[in-house]
Amino acid sequence: MAKHSLALEILPVTATEPLKTLGAHLRIARERRGDSLQSMAARIGTSIPTLRRMEAGDARVAIGIYAAALWVFGKSAALAEILQPGEDEYATMLDVDRASRKRATK
Repeated sequence: MAKHSLALEILPVTATEPLKTLGAHLRIARERRGDSLQSMAARIGTSIPTLRRMEAGDARVAIGIYAAALWVFGKSAALAEILQPGEDEYATMLDVDRASRKRATK
């Protein structure tokens, strides 16, 4: 029986749709390379049911398994691109706001 996760219950469609897209891309990449479910699952160190869940965009699959799949396709470095501090516009806006308020109190 799967563990209950509040995070999965509140996950919005704007977060689940990209997972479904990633899963579809994973399946296409696997099929284009001629890998069977069995061979791909063995290459990433998981089971066929888990690989099927990944290809369906199941949010319950651990990110480490997705990382293994990305590594097989030479794309694991893309994970490091996510949430780069210099690309976080909201945090940058907060930094500017804090600096402005600090300067105003001097």
